[in-house]
This record gives sequence, C-alpha cells and structure tokens, in this order.
Amino acid sequence: MLDTVIQGYNTLMNDYSDKRVKDWFLMSSPLPTLTMCLSYAFIVKVLGPRLMRDRKPFQLRKTLIVYNLLQVIFSTWIFYEAWDGAWGNGYSLRCEPVDYSTTPSAMRVARGCWWYYFSKFTEFFDTFFFVMRKKYDQVSTLHVIHHGIMPMSVWFGVKFTPGGHSTFFGLLNTFVHIIMYSYYMLAAIGPQMQKYLWWKKYLTVLQMIQFIMVFIHASQLLFIECDYPKAFAWIILLHAVMFYFLFYNFYQQSYKKREDKKKVAQKKKDDDDRANNRPVDAPQQPTDPTLQNQAKSFWSNLTSTPCFLPAVTDNETCEEMYSRPPVNSAARSAFMSDGSGTFGNRAFVSKSASA
Repeated sequence: MLDTVIQGYNTLMNDYSDKRVKDWFLMSSPLPTLTMCLSYAFIVKVLGPRLMRDRKPFQLRKTLIVYNLLQVIFSTWIFYEAWDGAWGNGYSLRCEPVDYSTTPSAMRVARGCWWYYFSKFTEFFDTFFFVMRKKYDQVSTLHVIHHGIMPMSVWFGVKFTPGGHSTFFGLLNTFVHIIMYSYYMLAAIGPQMQKYLWWKKYLTVLQMIQFIMVFIHASQLLFIECDYPKAFAWIILLHAVMFYFLFYNFYQQSYKKREDKKKVAQKKKDDDDRANNRPVDAPQQPTDPTLQNQAKSFWSNLTSTPCFLPAVTDNETCEEMYSRPPVNSAARSAFMSDGSGTFGNRAFVSKSASA
C-alpha cells in the first residue's frame, strides 16, 4: 500500500508536472511550502502570543508604512506582468490553455506565476505584525485560513499549470491588493489622511466581487471544451466559494459586533444622563412602522461598513475610528496607555481623551 502511494506520488511529480519549473526555488517538493504554512499557523496562534505574553505591544507605525508601500509596489509589478504578458496581450477570457513551451512569452508568464506564489509568503507579515502589536482578535479564522493555505494552493498551480486560465485569479487578486495595501499605508500615516480615504467603504465590495468574478470565470470550463485541466478549475471554484462565505461570515460577525458596541455605548450614556438628572434621549424610531423590525439588506450593510480592514480598524469600526467627536481639546496618541496597563495600537489614528 505504501509503495503504491509513493509510486503514485513520484509519477505525479515527475510525469505530470511542468518540467520548466522543477529546479526553481521551492518547486522540487511541496514539503518546504507545507512546512512553512504549518509553521506560520503555529507561530501566529501559539508561539507568537506566548513570546508576547509579558511584553508591551510594539509600536510599528513606520514599519507598517514601509511594509505596505513595498506590498503596493510588489503587487503592482506582478499585476503589470500578468496584464502585459498575458491578459492584456491576447489571453482569452473564455478558454486559455497553458503554454508549456520555452518561448520568452511563455517563460515570462511562468516566472510571474512563481513570483505570485512567493508573494503569498510576504503576506505572512500581515499576521506577524498583528501578533507583535498584540492584536490577537485580528488573527481570526478567516485571516489564518486565507494566509495559511494560499501558498500551498498556489504552489500546485505553479508546479503543474504556470500560466493559462487560472492566472486570471492572480490578476484580480494582485489588483485588489494594490488598492488594499494602498489604503493600509495611507491610514497608517495618521488621521490627517482621513479626508483622502472616502473610498474605504468600497473595499469590502471589491473583495466580494473578486470572488464572484473568479467563480464565474473558472466555472465556464466545466461546460466547454478547453485544453486546461478541469481539476484546477474545480480547485479554483472551491477556493472562491470558501473565501466568499468566510468573508460573508466574517462580515456578519463584524456588523453584529458594531451594533452591540453601539447599544452598550448608548446604555452607558443613558445611565450617565439619569445619574446627572439630564433628559434621556428617546430611541429613534423609523418613520415607517412597517420597517421597525426589518433588517438592512446584506449589500446595504456591506457598502456602509468597510471593516474587512483589520490592519487599520482593529476592534473599532471605521466610522467610529475616524468620526468620533472630541470630548475636549486634549488628544492623545493611539499608542498612549488607556489606563488598562496595555498600549492601544490603532495604526497611529489619534483618538480623543475622555477624561
């Protein structure tokens, strides 16, 4: 039995993989990539929090600005390679087989696929910075799954199909990353950038549209004749569906958390008003009674609450972070102690002191 498995593995890796990439860095075997993915999960869930247990959160403002800038540059270059070498240069949206030749254009696309694979490791630092800043609530199931399985998934793509139809996923993904990391970089600079970040509410929608487009693009291979492995079409489809619903679930939880926080804040204000004999605000009622118990639609909430931005938002909603009215003229840095013995890293977004 074991001999059969080993023989099947060797046949798969030697006879069905792309010979052009077998000697490229990390391409000879999936084990190094698998090891790094598992190590990543162990570091961010176990080792990192343990090492940070008795330490104060690191102040990483400059580091975050530089890191996000580098990610923007890296993603822009990969997107350019995918567009100029493939999708903007003759690739078909309906069916695009892999060019396994050694022509300059085919090798350019294959190298671009490898660099896209490598970029998934650089994104591990998103989570490492969360741990160093002790933002453990941001190391969510969605976050760890997304970052943890992507290198392994892309490795198989580079090993067997470095080019062709599935590179559409990388094209869209790098485009989204250009915008996302640009937002992170600008927000990390400070509150003075708020007026330039009016478009933040559209980022969540962009993420969702990305998965829908990938799903539609890959699913057409199941209904037409195309010289592209259908197994990889299924893999891409499953990824698109999984991440779509993970993001959907994450959004629902974030929205509920925001609503709960508003209720707690309102109750605290009402209790304070009663204690000081001030009039208590009456609950706002919809003008149409039929709408009192009607929840907002998912897409309506989605466009108004852009909180798929953990590097910036932390536990607060974007609206709360940028629009909280000052209580008095004293302001304190987001890295100053809040009195709880910890330091609140809010990507250097200042907030008003409530003394």
